[in-house]
Amino acid sequence: MNTHPRIVIVPGWRNSGPAHWQSLWARQLPGAERVEQDDWLVPHREAWVGALEELVLADSRPVVLVAHSLGCIAAVHMGEQAASRVQGALLVAPADPERRAQLSDFAPVPYAPLPYRSVLVASSNDPFCPIRRAGAYARAWGSELVRLQNAGHINVESGFGAWPLGLALLQSLLDDASWTAQQSVAARTPPDGRQVGLAPLAR
Repeated sequence: MNTHPRIVIVPGWRNSGPAHWQSLWARQLPGAERVEQDDWLVPHREAWVGALEELVLADSRPVVLVAHSLGCIAAVHMGEQAASRVQGALLVAPADPERRAQLSDFAPVPYAPLPYRSVLVASSNDPFCPIRRAGAYARAWGSELVRLQNAGHINVESGFGAWPLGLALLQSLLDDASWTAQQSVAARTPPDGRQVGLAPLAR
């Protein structure tokens, strides 16, 4: 039985263009799958979350999510059945739908512990989500918080290409999902949103 986790890439509002690190990873990582939405410009929570859940549940293997921006919020809105398939999530530059009218259908954001290990990467100057809000997400979700200095929205516009640091974080989640499948989530997930100190990313 193949127990290697599937990689499911979850883009945010307006999708991720060809030079975005999510798109580069999708081409680079064997077997990586990508969520597609019928409408990337006018996002509706029910449709977006439904498309993600459908992809996650399409295969019995465990899943590691790679989400950016609004994709992070779609991920945490997933129902219990789909969330039970997830063994790890890299949540990068989560959106703040309460501050942006176009994303308001995704508010309120769930503030409950996630049933899987998650690493939340946030920037000190993200124009779409204050670092305090990202920290609050991490504490509520039980995520390990990686704080980058002056990294914008961690996208092409802020100078990010293939983003090797992100790949390293993803690899840690894949390794963890591969050998801790029987380990309890409580034993693996810090309850207080542990912060991980990192030097500013060279871009």
